[in-house]
Amino acid sequence: MNRGRRRALLAINVLVLSGLAACSVPGTAPRLTSTPRFSPQQWLKTDSDHFVEVSQRRIFISLRSLAEKLYRRNPRQWRKTDAGSVEEAVSRIFDVEHGWRFEGLGRRRGIDALHVAFDPSFTGDRVQAFIVGLASMVQTAFGDKVGFYMLNDLDAQHFYNAARNVEIAAWKLATARHQDGRLLLLSNEMGTINNLSFEREFGRVIGILEVLTEVIEHKTERTVVRVVQNMATAVFLPLP
Repeated sequence: MNRGRRRALLAINVLVLSGLAACSVPGTAPRLTSTPRFSPQQWLKTDSDHFVEVSQRRIFISLRSLAEKLYRRNPRQWRKTDAGSVEEAVSRIFDVEHGWRFEGLGRRRGIDALHVAFDPSFTGDRVQAFIVGLASMVQTAFGDKVGFYMLNDLDAQHFYNAARNVEIAAWKLATARHQDGRLLLLSNEMGTINNLSFEREFGRVIGILEVLTEVIEHKTERTVVRVVQNMATAVFLPLP
């Protein structure tokens, strides 16, 4: 077998292994740890591919942290389900293959799930609705992928819109109330010692999405349309 044919077969094998690796990722969220550096599927990845994957993992670390924080601040929410603990409720969101479609949310995901989270008449698990909405929206920006090669299918506009939507969701979380004035969900705590840990996690997610916007915009040479909204009247920006 000549050298050119061997190289072609090696490339095909690497692509097959890469596809299998992408399909075998547990749950709907990305792994929290990276694929070993010298595994076959890493051979075709560029530095940009690795950067996008690391960024995705870091976003989901923050989203998972937000889910746990919200459940601990709002224990009544996870107790609406048959989950036995906060940990189990969080695991059901991030560690199960569900396509981000939950029966309790009418199988809504993305912005539609966020609207459920902020509907005062909703009686289900509001934390689940909020986190599922955020996480699935972010995954839509990533093309619902957990492995990246050449970045050809990524759109900087989607990352930009997702960043703005996270900003809007964070503002609504801090302000949305029942008719009697109670917050729909407790998050940051203001008092003698302010607890702003939620804001820090949101800031990390927004910052990473904004960097991804710049990287993909530069790589694809497709200009992003940037908008300015008043938070009090802001609407979620569409993603496909």
